[in-house]
Amino acid sequence: MTNKHQSSRLTSQHKKSQGVVGIFGAKAHIHDTSVGKVSDLVLKRLQADFPHLSFRYRTHIDKAEINQALQRMDQKLGNTLFVADSNIKPDGGIIEVKDRQNTWRVVLISEAKFQGKDIENIQNGKLVGKNSNKDLMLAGNAIERAHKNIAEFANYMLGESYFPYVLFLEGSNFLTRTITVKRPDGRKVTLDYTSGFLNRLDRLTAANYGMSINTNLCENKFIKNQGRMIMLQAASIFTPGNGKRWKETEMFRIMLDIAKTSVRVLGNDLLSTVTK
Repeated sequence: MTNKHQSSRLTSQHKKSQGVVGIFGAKAHIHDTSVGKVSDLVLKRLQADFPHLSFRYRTHIDKAEINQALQRMDQKLGNTLFVADSNIKPDGGIIEVKDRQNTWRVVLISEAKFQGKDIENIQNGKLVGKNSNKDLMLAGNAIERAHKNIAEFANYMLGESYFPYVLFLEGSNFLTRTITVKRPDGRKVTLDYTSGFLNRLDRLTAANYGMSINTNLCENKFIKNQGRMIMLQAASIFTPGNGKRWKETEMFRIMLDIAKTSVRVLGNDLLSTVTK
């Protein structure tokens, strides 16, 4: 199916269903597939909403390309590369739009990370720990690898005034409220979101300068300090906060909002005036 036919089909389906719910069906599936599936739907929606623009999807970006972008900013930057075929591959890939100069500009980068199976373990009556006698598992640090991808794309987009990086978090290590979970034997276990044993959100908010989570931070923030303007590139970090899984419809809305923010910020740099 061509992109044109895909866009027409999506637009028609959207009108009939009165919005995003129809794209996934009346009952949205719980998010248990890759964020790449949602990213593909966002791409089709952008093609339908902005037929005068050209969009594309990429699964990864080469480290060499990041270095080239840095060198365009300053020749002292982007000079180190040890592995020639090194690349950065976000879970949901990269969506780009072509500007007036036929240059591809990023409009969306998406990741989805899961960490913490405490809720499932408690509901299934499974005890954890070295001696299998604990309700909760000490939170791990694997999620901190997300910082690397964020930093790499921040380098790549250093010359832009927006940063469309969205990180979806799931699991008991990313609670924003205290919850109680019942074991099969009826005993209730409390998961305290303020516990350093459990919560790992504070290890990720360095990527958004401690600004609000569950917020579209795509447009860069400029702050003045000692007479100088400093540009902040902040990742948009989202979590249900209550242990629930992401629904594809929810991810779609957030990703589309960020992508459309990118298109709006690019504005006159694109092939024609943006009106959506």
